[in-house]
Parts: sequence; C-alpha cells; structure tokens
Amino acid sequence: MNNFDYIIQRVKGKENDYRRYDFTQKENDALKSFFDLAQELDSIHEFYKLCVAIPNYFFNLEVCLYIVDPKTNSIVLISKTGDESNAVHTPPPDDVKPNEQPYYTDRGSLVFTIRGKSPMIEELPFEVEDDVLGLMEIFPVKELDKHRVLFFQKYANRIGFNIHNRFVVEKNIEHLRFIRSLVADIEHNIIVPNMVYKLFLRGLKRKIEKNIEMESSFVEKSSSGQCDEACMTNFIKEISDVNQGLEIELQNLEKHYKNMSLFIETLFRKSHFDQGRLSIRSKPCNMKKDVVQPQLDRYIEQFKRMGITVNDRISGLPDSEVITVVDVGLIAQVYANLFSNAVKYTQEVVTDSGEEKKYISYGREVIPDFFGPGKDGIKFNVFSTGSHIAVEERERLFNEEFRASNVMNQPGTGHGLSFIKHAVEIHNGTVGYEATRYGNNFYFILPK
Repeated sequence: MNNFDYIIQRVKGKENDYRRYDFTQKENDALKSFFDLAQELDSIHEFYKLCVAIPNYFFNLEVCLYIVDPKTNSIVLISKTGDESNAVHTPPPDDVKPNEQPYYTDRGSLVFTIRGKSPMIEELPFEVEDDVLGLMEIFPVKELDKHRVLFFQKYANRIGFNIHNRFVVEKNIEHLRFIRSLVADIEHNIIVPNMVYKLFLRGLKRKIEKNIEMESSFVEKSSSGQCDEACMTNFIKEISDVNQGLEIELQNLEKHYKNMSLFIETLFRKSHFDQGRLSIRSKPCNMKKDVVQPQLDRYIEQFKRMGITVNDRISGLPDSEVITVVDVGLIAQVYANLFSNAVKYTQEVVTDSGEEKKYISYGREVIPDFFGPGKDGIKFNVFSTGSHIAVEERERLFNEEFRASNVMNQPGTGHGLSFIKHAVEIHNGTVGYEATRYGNNFYFILPK
C-alpha cells in the first residue's frame, strides 16, 4: 500500500469513528471551536486558557488543567476556570492521579488523563511516565452518560496531541536559539582570538628567514676565508638571539594551542547539541593556576599596549587553593570575556590624590550564607577603572546584545556578558555589576 492509499484508509477510519461517536451539535461545535482557536493562539498560556474555556462555555462546567512542568518533570495546575491566582503551579489533590480510564472522585469531579503521542514521546524536552502529559478535572458532576464521557475523553486526547506538538515546537525553537547563541560563543571565544595565530606565525617566519639569511652569510664568508674569530663570535650571538626568539614564539603557540583546544572541547561538545543547552563537565581545580592565569597571560600584552596595568596584590586567589568544582573551559571563557572587555573599556581616572591611573584588578572573597544558612558563596570579580555605567542601564547589562551607552564607540556584539550569565547560572551561581570607586566591578558568585 502506497502512502496515498494509507492516508485514504485513515480518512475512512476517522469517518467511521465520528459516525460511531455520534456527537451532538453542541459537542461538534465545541470541538470545532477548540480546533480553530488552537490554531489561532500562539501563546501556550492562552492555549491552556482555551482548554478550560471550552467545557466551561459549552457545558457550564468548571475545569482544572494539570500539565507536566518541563522544569521539574512534575504535574502541576497550569490553568483553571475562575480565580487561579493562588493555585497555579500547585500539585493536584491526592485523589487526582493518572489512570487508564476516566474516574469520579468523592468531591464530585471527573478526571481524564491527558497523554502525548506514543511514537514521538522521546522528542519531548522532558521525561514522562506512560506517555502522561497531564490531567483534566471537570466538576461539578456526579455521573455523566457514557456518550458525554466519551466526548470529554476525546477532548482530552485532542488537548494532549496539541500540547505535545507545542512542547516539541518550543523545544526546537529553544534548540535553534541555543545554536545561534553557541555560534556567537564560538565566534567570540574561538574564531576571533584564533586570528592571533597569524601574528605568532609571522614572527616565527621572520625568525626562520633570519636564520636562513645568517646561514647563507656564514657559508659565504667561511668559504672565502673571511670568517675570523670576531665574525664567529658575532654569528653565535646572532643565532643565539634568534633561537631565543624562536623559543618565545613556540611558547606563545603552545599556550594559544592549549587555550584554543580547551575552548574548542568546551563549546563543541556533542552533549550541547543533543540537549540544546550548555552542559557542564565539572572537576576540582586550582582557580588561579588553571583558570585565571592562562587567560591573564593571553591578554597581558594587550593590556600593556593599551597602557593598562594589572594589580593582583589583593586578588585573594591563593596559589595552592583547590576551590569549588567548576567546568574549567566555561569559567575560563568567563574570565576571557571579562579581560577582553577590560582591554576595550578600561579608562584612565584621576585619584583623590591627583594621580592618573589606568588599571584592572581581579579578586576573590567568601560571602557567608550567600545561598542560604550554611551555604557560603565565593565571589570572583574583575575591576577596571573608568566612568560608571548609567544607573538605568545596569539591570540590562547581561541581556543578549545589550551594550551600555558609554561603550558604543568601541567594537562589540553585546554577547560576552550574556555568555557569562549563562555559564555562571548553569553552575548554580549568579552574576552582577557594581559601580565602585574609580571604576566598574563585574563579578560572579559560585556556591562554595
């Protein structure tokens, strides 16, 4: 049987089903209204309202709609007729549970189980048991005739199929949104910094060319007997200088390769693409040695070129400390973004003593009970001198693509701080900004 023949058979089957159901005019009107409006309403919250409005309008029944909360994988009240302000997101009563068949409660209600599409259940962004997406409770009813019960059973099925589709669509939208964000992360933290390889390779090429030139000159002078002891001494000094330069370029390449390898491994994990969100691989680390120092080394020459000094005398980052378990690659990129911003936005200030200063500093401190009693937080920060960010703009600093008005003359996408927020929040931490004496302090706080 080809696809068209199969579809025709399914159409005939549905025709027979509806003849067997023999729905009343009101029931058919209710279903048609539901189908039409379900297509019109884009908001899932408006759709939930529609689900409870149809039985209320056509059959004068009160309705409670319980749906799986994707964040908690638990069934909660999502919408109801009447005032729902004090009840939404609460679990259903003890006597409202999934069941194979509709059933009555002692409270005078009838409960229907809402199920998703079995063949596509794994495409949902959360796990469900026995394909159950939720429950619909209608009241007051003591006993409906079998025909009306069948109608509401079919109505609950239609709700389930619609919700399933909407969950899958929302999952796909979130997945695409994440991939766009990940592409920006890759460009910001890999592609653009990777251009520095050109500088290292140019330096390497110049020194190799110098070696070749010296070799040619030495061979020419030696063959003509012109290379005396002074010539040899000068040649050895020159080749020693070039070799030292080659060693420096090699170290730069190795450092950059190590850093780029870390970022590539972090951002191109298969689990990111499978889950549609950043996934973390945490391990204990020496925060200063494994995370902060490699990023500072990357930007130190840029700081020097911009006339920015680095003050780490009060950093509070002990060399020997092994601190909170983190995803080294993600938190390293947090510092990379903070240092990158500092290169672009640090400004010279005049201190109270009249001294001109242009510097950054970074630090760490323990904040007792930050995450609750007995749950300390560790605050990490990067400070840079300059004018304060406008008060009205501070709450939006970590929003995607937002850029403060005091930095609009500098190149940037507004993505760096939003990446920081995302990376820190999946560590169960929080981010923030403080306008402090002489400049701006960006920080994040992780559980200790």
